[in-house]
Amino acid sequence: MTHRVVFMGTPQFALPALQTLIENYSVVGVVTQPDRPRGRGRKPQPSPVKKLAQQHRLPVLQPASLRDPEALAELRNLRPDVIVVAAFGQILPTTVLDLPPAGCINVHASLLPRWRGAAPVAAAILAGDDTTGVTIMKMDAGLDTGPILSQRSLAITPQDTRESLTARLARLGADLLRDTLPDWLAGAIEPRPQDESLATYAPQIKKEQGHINWREPADDIARKVRAFYPWPGAFTHWQDKPLKILRAVAATEPLSGEDDRRPATGTVIAGPDGPAVVTGRGVLHLYEVQPAGRRPMPADAFARGARGFVGGRLT
Repeated sequence: MTHRVVFMGTPQFALPALQTLIENYSVVGVVTQPDRPRGRGRKPQPSPVKKLAQQHRLPVLQPASLRDPEALAELRNLRPDVIVVAAFGQILPTTVLDLPPAGCINVHASLLPRWRGAAPVAAAILAGDDTTGVTIMKMDAGLDTGPILSQRSLAITPQDTRESLTARLARLGADLLRDTLPDWLAGAIEPRPQDESLATYAPQIKKEQGHINWREPADDIARKVRAFYPWPGAFTHWQDKPLKILRAVAATEPLSGEDDRRPATGTVIAGPDGPAVVTGRGVLHLYEVQPAGRRPMPADAFARGARGFVGGRLT
């Protein structure tokens, strides 16, 4: 029996899951977010999922809301046996959750119940987690609260950014979906309820969260740099202009003279291989920065061209 699958997703993270479904099932429709203005010209651009769906000539739906009766009617006409969701970007109403006989299942980029919500990858890096992973869950009316079908873990490396870790989790999620979906459709999986006492939340990231507080420890700031790359970016201000910190490493050794004579937090000092910044605990070595209106560049090159940068103070 060929199962009819509808896929819902929007960003790059969802592409491996969609590709896996295309290769193994009858994908009868793809639902993604409406085209959004992007780039300098602010022209509406299709989502990555829409582009892949169009390449395979799949029907694409782009409802502003799945609560719209017309959108629900279009979805019902596709007669899905199961709906697979990966980073779609809308909350599914009960009318959609109850539509397919095999329900709606979600590919979530964390080991639920840890890091429910919109930004699980950034949250895991910010918290200093050593391990994360992906969860395939049966969706219910709550926020990532549905019972678990399967999970697979992945180590977080010291070099992982939100971008690199998301890409690795996307591939892992697609592999887990490929291994899980046949058993789920065959009725061979008993969903496992989540332990509510272990739940943590990862709300949507806001741009202002990228602002660096130099009073924080260097380790925390380094994690912020990685967690917020490429968006919104960790940033500070130099001479009242924003300066993005794209790549940085916390010093493993303590700052010499950590007493009343130590430089103020935010002060740029000369490190062994480029500029470093004094933090609330330790120093942060800068390796790549992006001044306002310019391209990313090595931090030591920026320091050589920015008079007074070393010895100055970031805010």
